[in-house]
Amino acid sequence: MTPLVFIPPEDFAHAVRVTPLVAIDLILRDPLGAVLVGLRNNEPAKGFWFVPGGRIGKNERLVEAFARLLEVETGLSIPFAEARLLGAYEHFYDTNRFCEPGYGTHYVVLGYELQLEARPTIKLDDQHSAIKWMAVPALLAAPDVHDNTKAYFR
Repeated sequence: MTPLVFIPPEDFAHAVRVTPLVAIDLILRDPLGAVLVGLRNNEPAKGFWFVPGGRIGKNERLVEAFARLLEVETGLSIPFAEARLLGAYEHFYDTNRFCEPGYGTHYVVLGYELQLEARPTIKLDDQHSAIKWMAVPALLAAPDVHDNTKAYFR
């Protein structure tokens, strides 16, 4: 298999300008149904609560991207077979991770849900300044939870 490739920032900025990105979002539910969200440090969606997730790398299989994103963003290791595909979603943003004017970001996101047997200890990554578990009604009512996260529960 060809190794995972993350393209240099200037090439990635060009890709963000001209094409959709493919990503995975992770909807983690504790035994009571609360959902894990993190307060984003980076654009797009900086300053909003959002479920963990990220883009799939070039040459990275879905199962590998799932495992990598879950470990990097939460510190957890759960088999891909335990996840349930919620569907494909489109996320459009007016901003981009480079904070450059003139273009936004378009993601095609595969939403995967994990029902956890217990609320685990989560390892905070550098993309989030805080994490919390939210009941779905509170998540849907919160003005600081991003609409793209709310879409998983509507």
